[in-house]
Amino acid sequence: MTNLAKRPVEDFATDWDHTDPRWVENPYPIWEDLRTRCPVAHTERFEGGWFPTTHEYVSEIANDTEHFTSRTVVVGSGRPSDDAPPAPIGVAPPISSDPPFHQIARRLILPAFAPRPINALEPQIREYCETLLDRVEGHAVVDAGEDFAQHIPPAVIAQMLGFPPEDEELFLELVNNALKSADLPKEERIARTLPGQEYFSRQIQDHRDNPRDDLTSFLLNAEINGQKLEESHIRGTMALILIAGIDTTWSAIGSSLWHLASHPEDLARLVNEPELMPVAIEEFLRFYAPVTMARLVKEDYDFHGHPMKKDDWILLGFPAANRDPEAFVDADKFIIDRAINRHAAFGLGIHRCAGSNLARLEMRVALETFIKRYPRFELADADAVTWSQGQVRGPRHLPIRILS
Repeated sequence: MTNLAKRPVEDFATDWDHTDPRWVENPYPIWEDLRTRCPVAHTERFEGGWFPTTHEYVSEIANDTEHFTSRTVVVGSGRPSDDAPPAPIGVAPPISSDPPFHQIARRLILPAFAPRPINALEPQIREYCETLLDRVEGHAVVDAGEDFAQHIPPAVIAQMLGFPPEDEELFLELVNNALKSADLPKEERIARTLPGQEYFSRQIQDHRDNPRDDLTSFLLNAEINGQKLEESHIRGTMALILIAGIDTTWSAIGSSLWHLASHPEDLARLVNEPELMPVAIEEFLRFYAPVTMARLVKEDYDFHGHPMKKDDWILLGFPAANRDPEAFVDADKFIIDRAINRHAAFGLGIHRCAGSNLARLEMRVALETFIKRYPRFELADADAVTWSQGQVRGPRHLPIRILS
């Protein structure tokens, strides 16, 4: 099969590619153009796929479990293999699960992400953020991506799952292998997941030998209809919590700091009006929503005149939906005190992010500690900022100059 993903895109309406350098660098003009002239773009890359850009169409597909399956949610070459866990369970329940199993798998993990246990993590998160800032104290330029944002979610997720915190580099490698390899051959993508599967199996065995009070031990003891969870279910849920819990929040924290470094008036307002932080976080999430999720078309289906074929990809443009002027007043403007903000940053439909409470907490604590330590800062070199490729977008190298 020819790897089309390396060929430059001429028209995103008929040949979109979310790994294209222009999309990675600044996707917003692309999405605006598509929304006005082609609200559902098509591509033959990745063996066929569609990209809806309006809030209406994104919401419709996200809520339609009859015509679209969540068996796999990351666009790439190939499709789930015959020996992969089939729908309705999928490879990483509950995000890969269809009804009716989805509700069972989601209900299983929701207590761990409820407000009370999540809020209890705040002191540890705040202490860790302070430790990260202590390490760069006195530096004229701080890499807010590599020295700060990227380290917070791995530490939090490791604590929740009961994984060794010193394995952070492995966690980041697992994230990259899962989410940044859309244009690699299917065989290579599968091979890259094997170290993660082996790591999760070792953690499962260690928790069986040494039970403790964490999410992994909880999954080992959980039952569905009187039966313990299959090990593949446990490994898949581990992968989901680790991968989704790290890259998304890392990106959200980084994008927020990038914005504040680029917009001194908003930084000053947060410093002088700390009570704005909760609504500011919702606007950061809307304006810089990091996540797009995929679906597969179950059977041939005509979607508003678009002839979708069985197993075509659907890349759900939640970030594009968040900037749809039909859904938001002044959608193309960042309004730090926006009062009405029913954004789709955490998804729509049955797969809305179960970890939203944790993401908001990490964002709030990270931003509060950063701007308290550094109330004035700016981008040291705007051209040096790099952004991640794939379905989760956020700054990776983010050099920030600390101002006196």
